[in-house]
Amino acid sequence: MRMLTALDARMITLGLRAQKVLDKAFVETWRFLRFCVSVGVALPSSVRHPRSMLEQLMWIGASSLPLVAFISLFSGAVAAWQAAHNFADYVPLRYVGSAVGKSVMLELGPVLTAIVVAGRAGAAMAAELGTMTVTEQIDAMRALGLHPVRILIAPRFLASLIALPLLTIWSALVALLGALAVVTLFNGLTPETFFFGVRLFYADRDLFVGLLKAAVFGGWIALFGCWFGISSGRGAEGVGRAAMSAVVWSNTAILVSGFVLSKLLLP
Repeated sequence: MRMLTALDARMITLGLRAQKVLDKAFVETWRFLRFCVSVGVALPSSVRHPRSMLEQLMWIGASSLPLVAFISLFSGAVAAWQAAHNFADYVPLRYVGSAVGKSVMLELGPVLTAIVVAGRAGAAMAAELGTMTVTEQIDAMRALGLHPVRILIAPRFLASLIALPLLTIWSALVALLGALAVVTLFNGLTPETFFFGVRLFYADRDLFVGLLKAAVFGGWIALFGCWFGISSGRGAEGVGRAAMSAVVWSNTAILVSGFVLSKLLLP
């Protein structure tokens, strides 16, 4: 009897904790949705005053070019090597270009670029805005009648929407060059044969889907980076947790939305 009573007490405690977690998750989700709506409402003013957006575009996009190029070069090289290895004795190697081109445009380019930018720019957004929150600069802006979402967040969101598709195009080009180097140096293919394979099954729809994914990923990076930044706790620990949460949730949203978009847009 005592064991049953103790078990009931533990189950009740567990249920209360689960309810508390669910209530907190619901409240945080509702706050995040309201935050997303406020960013959307503030976008027109960012378009009319593009200076801040252009600064963020240079920081998010142009400064990420070397890192994206380095990772894309070796990603394309690895993809080509694996494709050539798997095709050996079964599929003609002229189709290596087709496999690499499809993967780079549809998945490899958008996802890898987004993950790189999330780890670099998303964490930096969260840390920057978190520091402003901790030092009460955000509160000072509100006291002066300035709108933090319009001034700080909407330009970053808009810049991310523009930068990620451009970076994805850059990533795809560099990845194809890395793949070309591998197949010409180690597999004996000519550049003409490789690019014949790239063009063989190319469709404009693939490029459109890849760029649409990149834009969605850019939106997630900016939203989570800014949200966790302005919601960070006090002190250096709060800023560090905000940066970590921004990267984790951005990468999760990138992978989940990438699957959903592929399921919806690809036949």
